Amino acid sequence: MNPTILAVTTGRILRQLRHDRRTIALLVAVPALLLTLIYFMYVDQPTRPGQPAVFDRVALIMLGLFPFVIMFLVTSIAMLRERTTGTLERLMTTPLGKLDLLFGYGLAFGLAAAVQASVAAAVAYWVFDLETAGSTALVILIAVVDAVLGVALGLLASAFARTEFQAVQFMPVVVIPQLLLCGLFVARDQMAGWLQAVSDAMPLSYAVEALQEVGAHADPTATMWRDLAVVAGAAVLALVLAAATLRRRTG
Repeated sequence: MNPTILAVTTGRILRQLRHDRRTIALLVAVPALLLTLIYFMYVDQPTRPGQPAVFDRVALIMLGLFPFVIMFLVTSIAMLRERTTGTLERLMTTPLGKLDLLFGYGLAFGLAAAVQASVAAAVAYWVFDLETAGSTALVILIAVVDAVLGVALGLLASAFARTEFQAVQFMPVVVIPQLLLCGLFVARDQMAGWLQAVSDAMPLSYAVEALQEVGAHADPTATMWRDLAVVAGAAVLALVLAAATLRRRTG
């Protein structure tokens, strides 16, 4: 990768994003609205003595899941549009490399995710009184890394799609199994052995575990840092694989 080209590419993507008001609304407003919905779903739920409130447990995990899901959807469609409009083909005639393009997407949407996570965390902590043992900064950090993972997987999935509808169809294949097996609905150690093995192979499981560590411990734990490294490594691997499978055209 060329640092100068990478910086220019990141700037181009950020400028495009700035002029797309609908995408900005999706990135910033939707997580806050969904957290509001979750709050009113769980606000009156009883809490067992010594256990965190149901909203605290669920909202903490959602702060990491929302960026992952939204970034997967946005970037898979955005990259497909780059190909179908001929933009990608024109870019590839310049010194721009595939890694410059894909890591530029990762950096640009990672910055957007930092804004998204900060707004969502502000709503959760200051409006709805979310309580966690660990710091808000760690929650935001994990959410941003989750978002970059969503970007990377979205870019990888877009390489196998010919239309925007096909890009969206990858969500049940890539996203939903991770949501079901990440430990949100059933603790991973309570799953059947083969399901736990599948869960262990999915990076989102480690993101959820990292958030749970922040929720339960005042100081960063070794498990949290390990899990965060796994998620970041999976994101980098997905970006490299996306570069290897990137095609200029849909057909």
